[in-house]
Amino acid sequence: MKPTASTSAATHSRKKFLRYFPKGFRDQTYIDWERGYKAKAHEQWNAMLDRGGFKRLLQTRKFTEIAAHAVRIESRTNLLFSFEKMALRDAVRPAAGARRFATGLYEFLHGSGSDERKFAAWSETIASLPRRQTRVLTWPLVTVWGFIAQPERHIFLKPNVTRVAVRAYGFDFQYQSKPAWEVYASLLQFAEKVRRDLRDLRPRDMIDIQSFIWVQGSDEYPN
Repeated sequence: MKPTASTSAATHSRKKFLRYFPKGFRDQTYIDWERGYKAKAHEQWNAMLDRGGFKRLLQTRKFTEIAAHAVRIESRTNLLFSFEKMALRDAVRPAAGARRFATGLYEFLHGSGSDERKFAAWSETIASLPRRQTRVLTWPLVTVWGFIAQPERHIFLKPNVTRVAVRAYGFDFQYQSKPAWEVYASLLQFAEKVRRDLRDLRPRDMIDIQSFIWVQGSDEYPN
């Protein structure tokens, strides 16, 4: 049977990843270059802002402390662009911004209701944060916290790299520049397809899936 275009594209993407990391997701170079710092950020999050710790800080109204922890943990990664890091710091510096960020993030991560409802509410929270010059409502700023806190279920979206990767993979990604649930749900569907296609390589979580996507779309990894 002749492979379909999408199957052929997926095979090409797999070969590209293994060309850089022959041992797949257990390759030491992969861990050094891609997984290590993301996994470390998740460990730091769990040490400072796991569900119980996060809730206790909220109950004592330590919103500024929550925001400071979140900013500090992300700052040790290269997930956000420098202008996004600056916009975030400016947004949570006022007490009202820190409170809005902390309460909104807890609801997104641990609140009740559907994923769609929580994602929409979190996007609205980010959009409502104080801003000085740079806009705060970007895909990376909306998705980075779920990715760091809960990489077993949330993924990080870098728009340009992801769109290149999705095209290379042959997946119909429903993208728009303004954060919306339909786009995020489409990305989660793509992530699940990649996970199934690579199941023999045993991806551990969305850190591995996002890293695979990054390798496909980033200029750091030419074809």
